[in-house]
Amino acid sequence: MQNNPLLRSLALLDTSGYVIIAIILALVLSAILLTITIRARYASLQRELKRFSGGGFESRVLNRIFSDAEAARASNPYDLNTQAIIERGFDIELRGLLVGERFIKASTGLLIILGLVGTFYGLTLSIGRLVALVTGDGGPNTEITESLMEGLAQALSGMSVAFSCSLFGIVSAILMTLVGVFANVADRRTALMVQIEAFLDNELGGARRGAAPGIALPDAAAHALEQVLAGFGQSVEQLQGSVAQFEAALMNFAATTRDFREFNFHLKDNVQRMSLSFGDLSETLKEHSRALRPRG
Repeated sequence: MQNNPLLRSLALLDTSGYVIIAIILALVLSAILLTITIRARYASLQRELKRFSGGGFESRVLNRIFSDAEAARASNPYDLNTQAIIERGFDIELRGLLVGERFIKASTGLLIILGLVGTFYGLTLSIGRLVALVTGDGGPNTEITESLMEGLAQALSGMSVAFSCSLFGIVSAILMTLVGVFANVADRRTALMVQIEAFLDNELGGARRGAAPGIALPDAAAHALEQVLAGFGQSVEQLQGSVAQFEAALMNFAATTRDFREFNFHLKDNVQRMSLSFGDLSETLKEHSRALRPRG
């Protein structure tokens, strides 16, 4: 044990170094215990949900979620938002577990930060002792040697604080990362919420679907639905009439355009004929005018 470099470096720590390492160890142990506790709580809720056979639940959160879902179904049976009901129930009844989840999620970063705090504290302590050693007053050789050895020991103690805190912080952060990979709390909560949502869909889904086969609608809702359908049918008939009128207008426009095109063609032919007639008349008048001229 005495030949172990790690144990020898730990023996050089001062009180502040032990305090920082103790905080790191307490933090990682708390995060692991919280992970086990929260996962066990979610697992118990899943087992209780599977054992449901009518009546109420033992847990308050499941009773609240089920009662809120029934109240929402009674007020608006066609828009039952089960996901929002489940999230609200968790926020109210399981607030402590959600805070624990946030603590577990932030524990990895906190461990690294605590390790860095110990590192900078130890380096600052070591540099301060080295500066005090270098700037110390001179004296006999024996006193100089003793003070030098003592100062170097104190400086090494500061370095030990720095690197030991970094080592504990990084190892603890790696451990919490592995715990998050193999025993993730958020994944267990998501699986529980999905199971609760499926349970509510099975128990209350018929009311949310409303118009599914075999489900009778209330009289007021059925009357309102009939009025909506009747109004929609009238709108469709009016639209069909408007489309028919528009088609008739297009046909009349096409016929009018064709008649106008024929009139334009005949008008062009008549103008050409009149032009030829005026040409012949002009030639005839020229001949008569030459015949009427006096001869010299």
